[in-house]
Amino acid sequence: MATEQEERGALIVFEGLDRSGKSTQAKRLVEKIINSGRMAVLQAFPDRQSPVGEMIDRYLRGEIDMDEHALHLLFSADRFLKKKMIKQHIAQGVDVVCDRYCYSGVSYSLAKGLPEEWVRVTDQGLPKPDIVLFFQVSPEVAAARGGFGNERLETAELQAKVGKIMPTLRDDAFWKSVNADGTPDAVEKEVFQLYKELDRSQPLEVLEKI
Repeated sequence: MATEQEERGALIVFEGLDRSGKSTQAKRLVEKIINSGRMAVLQAFPDRQSPVGEMIDRYLRGEIDMDEHALHLLFSADRFLKKKMIKQHIAQGVDVVCDRYCYSGVSYSLAKGLPEEWVRVTDQGLPKPDIVLFFQVSPEVAAARGGFGNERLETAELQAKVGKIMPTLRDDAFWKSVNADGTPDAVEKEVFQLYKELDRSQPLEVLEKI
């Protein structure tokens, strides 16, 4: 049986509506993993520091407009640019914690009316998460939290659509729901318990469908 040092890393994805608290909890999880003696890195999507991510950032802040198909592909490209890094970290025993992943990309594009069949295939081939932590929070609660409405996708109407679509992407084999209406400490405790239950015995898989 492999020792802890020989175990591969895990790919852990946080998904949910804007202002659901997932970004805060993703950072907390990385800190807790490191404090527990393992290695971990945080990867937010989009990566606003990359060339592709900078274009996305400008769109989100309302500086430029863009065809929705092109925007969807940019979000997807941003994730594929991190594919090699994710696989290398996992192989070296480092946990990769993602603040958003392809499920956000699919949900937002479907909410904006792009063709479902096309939208759901552009991320095939990415590393498959070991677990998706789906933060469940009502749009009303999310809207009441600080910062809502600062970017162009943070509208009540769009968030409501995304809130209905994202759960339909759920795969019970590796999705776990988190009650994001709890206190930060309560949510952190729930997340870490789910983390401790991860099975690392199988190789990292490839995402074949969404």
